[in-house]
Amino acid sequence: MIVPDGKKQLTDVSSTDQLFRLIQSIPSPKAEPFKLWIAQVAKERLDQMQDPELSNEQAMMDYKRLGYSGNRMNQQM
Repeated sequence: MIVPDGKKQLTDVSSTDQLFRLIQSIPSPKAEPFKLWIAQVAKERLDQMQDPELSNEQAMMDYKRLGYSGNRMNQQM
């Protein structure tokens, strides 16, 4: 990676999958909120796979959260 002074520095990096697996393996109460969040997101995704209408509802909520107008949301959908 390039550091602020412009030089290249070797560093350890992880993918998103690796970070989630690492969090799941931590036996600490402080990791529990992240584990619960990961489980909730996974459940929501599985529910969306079973009922595609839930994906549409989630997309509409995301567009609203990002400040898109109703007209713009309908165009995107």
